[in-house]
Amino acid sequence: MASLRFASPRLRNYFKENYIPQVCEALLCGLLATCPEDPLKYLEEMIIAIMENGLESLLWDICIDPSMKPKIRRLSETYLEQLFGLDDQLMTPELMIKACTFYTGRLLKTHFCIWRETMTPRTNEVEILAEQMERAREYDNFRLQKCVFHHWHSYVKHQKEQRKDILQRIQQIIYCRRLVTILIKWRDKAKQKYKKREDELMLKHELQFKKWKSKVKVNVNAKEESISPEHCVSEVSLISEIPEFDISEFPKRALLQIFSNLSLRDVVICSQVSRSWLLMTQMSSLWNGIDFSTVKNIITDKYIVSILQRWRLNVLRLNFHGCLLRLKTLRSVSLCRNLQELNVSDCPTLTDESMRYISESCSGVLYLNLSNTTITNRTMRLLPRHFHNLQNLSLAYCRKFTDKGLQYLNLGNGCHKLIYLDLSGCTQISVQGFRNIANSCTGIMHLTINDMPTLTDNCVKALVEKCHRITSVVFIGAPHISDCTFKALSNCDLRKIRFEGNKRITDECFKLIDQNYPNINHIYMADCKGITDGSLKSLSPLKQLTVLNLANCVRIGDMGLKQFLDGPASKKIRELNLSNCIYLSDASIAKLSECCSNLNYLSLRNCEHLTDLGVEHIVNIFSLVSVDLSGTDITNEGLMILSRHRKLKELSLSECDKITDVGIQLFCKGSPILEHLDVSYCPQLSDDIIKALAIYCISLTSLSIAGCPKITDTGMEMLSAKCHYLHILDVSGCILLTDQMLEDLKMGCKQLRILKMQYCRLISIKEISQFRITYLMIISFKQRRKNKDIFK
Repeated sequence: MASLRFASPRLRNYFKENYIPQVCEALLCGLLATCPEDPLKYLEEMIIAIMENGLESLLWDICIDPSMKPKIRRLSETYLEQLFGLDDQLMTPELMIKACTFYTGRLLKTHFCIWRETMTPRTNEVEILAEQMERAREYDNFRLQKCVFHHWHSYVKHQKEQRKDILQRIQQIIYCRRLVTILIKWRDKAKQKYKKREDELMLKHELQFKKWKSKVKVNVNAKEESISPEHCVSEVSLISEIPEFDISEFPKRALLQIFSNLSLRDVVICSQVSRSWLLMTQMSSLWNGIDFSTVKNIITDKYIVSILQRWRLNVLRLNFHGCLLRLKTLRSVSLCRNLQELNVSDCPTLTDESMRYISESCSGVLYLNLSNTTITNRTMRLLPRHFHNLQNLSLAYCRKFTDKGLQYLNLGNGCHKLIYLDLSGCTQISVQGFRNIANSCTGIMHLTINDMPTLTDNCVKALVEKCHRITSVVFIGAPHISDCTFKALSNCDLRKIRFEGNKRITDECFKLIDQNYPNINHIYMADCKGITDGSLKSLSPLKQLTVLNLANCVRIGDMGLKQFLDGPASKKIRELNLSNCIYLSDASIAKLSECCSNLNYLSLRNCEHLTDLGVEHIVNIFSLVSVDLSGTDITNEGLMILSRHRKLKELSLSECDKITDVGIQLFCKGSPILEHLDVSYCPQLSDDIIKALAIYCISLTSLSIAGCPKITDTGMEMLSAKCHYLHILDVSGCILLTDQMLEDLKMGCKQLRILKMQYCRLISIKEISQFRITYLMIISFKQRRKNKDIFK
């Protein structure tokens, strides 16, 4: 059987299922490649090997030794499938012969036809050429039409785009014209409204001023002669009547809020108005805090004792600052067993004996101020024994205790809860004294040592050896402190530092601040001549900095401020004082307006290179509340620009000789919420600025016009008639003011607390003695009486 192609299907499946072609192929290939001497034995061994390995993994070269395997590529799975006729392929040798014969005949026919067409001469060549020319012309015409159409399409498209642009321009012109028309109408309406407002303000001012004059006239006539009822009614009718109401009907909480803002003297006066007012002043919460310092010159020891005896259970806070008290009066403080705060500073009669009575009875004191008294080591011995909860202690300018007294702080329970300590002016304390403080008060957080020329780096090192919780230090007037102090404080988490007038502090100090105090938020380094632009560069990475005061640091310039503002420190800065930094210019202010979005207070006093251009950048700092531009080159134009801010509450323009009345008037028109204005030593200003303040800035609380000799009683009369909230007024050097000013202030400015009027030669001593508004003003007058040169 030469082939199984035409065999029965059963036989064909038998061959396939038992892998007979593969076995034969492997055995034949092994025989052909190996050529063994005993073929039968070789076949027997190979068959056994195939049976052990299994038919599924059978390969054609499995019977060949690996070293003798041929390196050839197989073309099919088995070569004997065709031999046995087990392949299912349709291609047979007969079909292959037929396919080759057909392909050869087809190829021969194609080449013969092409040869015949090439060799046969063309009979209609002219017609073919004419046909080709016609086709060429048609193609050329088509290309020409296509080109023309393309140009036409481009032209039409360009025309459409141009028409569209023209329409857009026309619409934009119409829109702009409409906007211009609207803006013109709005401007005209705004001008009319502004003019109407100005007229209303002026009319209101004139009416109020007229009523004021009539009121003054009534008061003058009442003093000079008796007034007839008809005349009195006609005059008083011009004055606006105040509606009557009973204050006792207010809620208790509101009454407490009202009376808590009054001084002790005012409360006593209110208690004498009527019985209902007396009951209102008897609220126990009102007597939690008593301030005797405001009435120290008029109150008697007997009255102090009676008050303390009556309210001894309610008193929590007592202030005897500057009071000259007897020992018996000081002993009465011991009646207040619930006392928490006691201020006996500047009390010359305070002794160790009186402190013994107080300490034995008032053991709950948290705040104790003994500054500028004559206490000795005996009082220092009492502090740790009785004041176990003491947290705040001030020993400023107490020079009679010694280092041994500070050692007593560790006796008994000690002052271990102390968190605030003030040792200003205690020059007798040595390094050992500070070491004693460190042993006794390890929890100190706030340290104040001012006016201490004996304070050195070693003193601070001795203190911080055990006091690691210090967060704020104030060393004003300590010239021997250097950069070593900051190195010693590196173990503390400082949040606030304050130095002033120190020449030994350099840029190295600020490098230590950057490295050791990342959470610092308050830096006060005024009048430190060794600070340069490098210090500001070191401060720029401080992310928590909110207050920076570098006043009188004259070596700081634009470059240093720019480097500071480029860092994250500028994001949270709220208060910046660069007074007398004479190298700063408008470029710094421009950078400042870009970076400091949260700035509230800005001082550029005596920055000589600051001009109106810098003021234009200041207006862009919308968070500003207070600006100091004293001693700068600002002009009326700068004030007009500054009026656009409209949120300023405080402005200082002292010694600005380029501003005039016009500039102040323009600024006042745009600053209705202005509360503080300083235009001192601007001799070119006159009563016109007072009129502008009286019309537009009626909320004014503080005004300084010292050194303005053109101010007269007329201007002060307008100020008194309108600015009823004025608390502080400085008219020193206004030489044209007379006694009439005091009369006007007495009637209009009821809330005036501080009045400075040095070198006002036309004001008599008699009027000063009769003019009594508050106790602080009396102090000012007494100081003025002592200066005899004023009246020469």
